[in-house]
Amino acid sequence: MKVYTYSEARQQFATVLEEAGREGAVRIQRKDGQVFVVRPDRTKASPLDVSGLNLQLTRKEIVEYVRAGRRPAPALNQPSRRTARKPRRPTS
Repeated sequence: MKVYTYSEARQQFATVLEEAGREGAVRIQRKDGQVFVVRPDRTKASPLDVSGLNLQLTRKEIVEYVRAGRRPAPALNQPSRRTARKPRRPTS
């Protein structure tokens, strides 16, 4: 954690804030020995809260895409499930 004197922090305040954002915290020490810690405030928003995209799709198009995504994928190069039956033995 980087330590700045009070005078350095005052003169380079923007740099101090950038450093705190990158490193997580910065200390500022005064001449009388008091030490202060500057750290960024945690955001309250969810990391899953993302802005939407304006794709200009109609409701019908969206429903079609969702339905297409739910359809099972076609089988590719898979052997047939049919197996040859063994011939039956004649019963007496």
